[in-house]
Amino acid sequence: MTEATTRPRARPAAVILTKSAEQRIADLMAKAPEGTIGVKLSTPRRGCSGLAYSVDYVSEEAKFDEKIATPGGTFYIDGASVLYLIGSTMDWVEDDFTAGFVFNNPNAKGSCGCGESFTV
Repeated sequence: MTEATTRPRARPAAVILTKSAEQRIADLMAKAPEGTIGVKLSTPRRGCSGLAYSVDYVSEEAKFDEKIATPGGTFYIDGASVLYLIGSTMDWVEDDFTAGFVFNNPNAKGSCGCGESFTV
């Protein structure tokens, strides 16, 4: 057996975080409630297209969640949502009128007019 076959291959993260998204996670963790261990992305069923992006504080690690270490804190991806998010990029965007996480998701086949939800 060669060395290459005995070492586990590093798996790429399901979601790529931009520097701006990492900074926003750091900002959220700096003012997080006591007992918070990270920030978690999930895709609950809601909206007119079926799935929505939700980013929330998390106080305990779930067994199948994906875990990404960032400079400002731990970022989790809900285990049930990973398949909908593989290959996505998560960014934080602020302008004169709005601020929020923006997702570039290659798995999304469509989204509602308001951009609140998506379908795969």
